[in-house]
Amino acid sequence: MSDPSPGYWWNDLAGSWMFYSRLPTLPLLRPRFGRIARFAPLVGGAIALIQGLLWQLVEPLHLPITSGVTLVMVTEMGLTGGLHLDGVMDTADGLSAGPARLKAMADSRVGAMGVTAMATLLLLRFGGWLWLAEAEAPMVAVLLAVAVWSRTAPLLALAWGPPLRMEGSGAHHAAQQQALTWELLPASLLLGGLSLGFGPWILLGSVAVMMVTLLLVRLLGGQSGDSLGAVLEWSATACLWLYGLVLATGAGVA
Repeated sequence: MSDPSPGYWWNDLAGSWMFYSRLPTLPLLRPRFGRIARFAPLVGGAIALIQGLLWQLVEPLHLPITSGVTLVMVTEMGLTGGLHLDGVMDTADGLSAGPARLKAMADSRVGAMGVTAMATLLLLRFGGWLWLAEAEAPMVAVLLAVAVWSRTAPLLALAWGPPLRMEGSGAHHAAQQQALTWELLPASLLLGGLSLGFGPWILLGSVAVMMVTLLLVRLLGGQSGDSLGAVLEWSATACLWLYGLVLATGAGVA
């Protein structure tokens, strides 16, 4: 089966770039907002490259490692506009609400579980980056791998879970999605190149991504726009700690 709309690749990429980042828009392209989720890993890779450049620039300044990690995290929030963090809070509120989860997730107010989930996520994210930085892991490679893998997770959630609501971004993305093989093609090319350039340990991110995605889809009984954001953010955090286990012990680096 071939990609049913190869002519729209560049326009979909422009739409994905505009939707998933606060980076300057791509020139000479007319953004389309149909199948943009498949290009989110490419957008994430661009953001990760900027984070990696920042890390390389501040490293000679001999700042405390905690300061460098803070800059990396804040840079990502700025370049994404914190797009998916709201989904972390809404999904946590929904999971704590039992049968009323859809109502809780749609509520614009944030509950105690949402705040707790956000604090937990950021603390774990900070701890994971700190662990890797102190272990002198290849930070640029890890930044790229985490960015690409975490943005692959929503594609799996869309394929594995039905929409929880018939309206909203989750249902919209699900309606646009084609065969999973084609949806994963941009991410697969990136991840394959990364594994050849930095080592096969990068492919271990699939373990974290699949575990987080399956867990959240099963707990919710499907997916929504909020849960897609949660899947992305928790997958990124799980990848960090998995890479920490591998790289901090020296097992993943030749």
